[in-house]
Amino acid sequence: MSVMDAIMAQCRNTALIMGVIALIGLLLQKKNATEVVSGTLKTVIGFMVFTIGSNAMSAVVNNFSTIFNLAFGIEGVTTQVEVATALALDTYGTEVAMVFVLGFIFNLIVAKFTRFKAIFLTGQHFLYFACVLALVFIAHDCPFWVTTIGGGLMLGFFGAAMPTLCQSYMNKIVGADNLAIGHFNTIGYWFSGWIGKMISRVSPQKQKDSSEMKMPAFFQLFRDFVFSVALFMIVLFYVAVIAAACNGHLPEVREMAGADIWFIYPFLQGLQFAAGMSVLIYGVRQFIAEITAAFVGISEKYIPDAKPAVDCPAIFPFAPTAVLVGFVGSLLGGLFAMLLMVVFKSPTIMIPAAGICFFSGGTCGVFGNAYGGWKGAFVGSFIVGIALCALPLILYPAFSALGIAGASFPNVDYNIIGAILDGILGLFAFGG
Repeated sequence: MSVMDAIMAQCRNTALIMGVIALIGLLLQKKNATEVVSGTLKTVIGFMVFTIGSNAMSAVVNNFSTIFNLAFGIEGVTTQVEVATALALDTYGTEVAMVFVLGFIFNLIVAKFTRFKAIFLTGQHFLYFACVLALVFIAHDCPFWVTTIGGGLMLGFFGAAMPTLCQSYMNKIVGADNLAIGHFNTIGYWFSGWIGKMISRVSPQKQKDSSEMKMPAFFQLFRDFVFSVALFMIVLFYVAVIAAACNGHLPEVREMAGADIWFIYPFLQGLQFAAGMSVLIYGVRQFIAEITAAFVGISEKYIPDAKPAVDCPAIFPFAPTAVLVGFVGSLLGGLFAMLLMVVFKSPTIMIPAAGICFFSGGTCGVFGNAYGGWKGAFVGSFIVGIALCALPLILYPAFSALGIAGASFPNVDYNIIGAILDGILGLFAFGG
């Protein structure tokens, strides 16, 4: 290997790229040497921790996919964005990292010079959407510069513009116009809020707020993200293992279990997945926090009238029961979508993930509750739950061909904007 090849190979090390991004941001803010070194190293270490967690989760997902295929003869895909992101970064880390950092820069530019003033502070969602946009460009054989600049421009624009779609509902929920939603499921949240409004118009009397409902204590446990992921994966594994055993594939399951007893194996795999998720999320939060802090400092200095777009849990305290109603509604909607895929013999079956149902579905519940009470929370989240499970079918074939298989990107914005971009790029003939 030549020196240049070695340098180029090193440049594809995403952990180092993230470190350089943090370094530049800290230097632009004129931080002292200690803060620059600390922030840069924390970013690199955080991404390395993320990689450890993603590898653990990917191994479990591969095991589940194998058992699911044995049991049902179809391809089962979890709507687990963290796993899909890990796979994308492992293969196309340089492209995704460049889209990610350019997206932050273009977000600041759009907020500075247009009426869209949101600064998107939910760094992990910025990263997930960067993966989707980069993969769509790559799937069409776009040159590196087209992928990175085009993806960065789109990411920056939508990061500033999409929160505006939900702003009227956010003002109603929060009671002020000082906060925006920074979560790329804004089309789903807007739709859920609109459903709530329609329900309030059909029934002019004041809708019963979700806070007046008494939810079973069991559902409170799902506020613990790790618990919900572990329980859901354990259930999925047991369903797949029992179905595989009933179809005569118990020897294969025992071989996969290795030293573990086959009927304990699903329990351990579910916990292993949750453990990997915990590690991954810790890593994401660490390296995203450092990078976001760098860009926040820049935005506060140069864009004083900007509005922070924050992660969805920030609004959960305003309607905590609606979050649980939305979680249940979204999960039922996802299971209904999965049933339809089975009935209509879809070659790929999307499996709703507990995490996406809780965070995105729960947020839909808060938006639907704003005007439509518990009915708006449930109906809105149920319909969006269907979309969260079904929409990934649009882009999954292209992503699977790139090696991003076994997991998908579920949120509505990813798939609607990604599908439109996919259609537009299909009009061109990149790479012959």
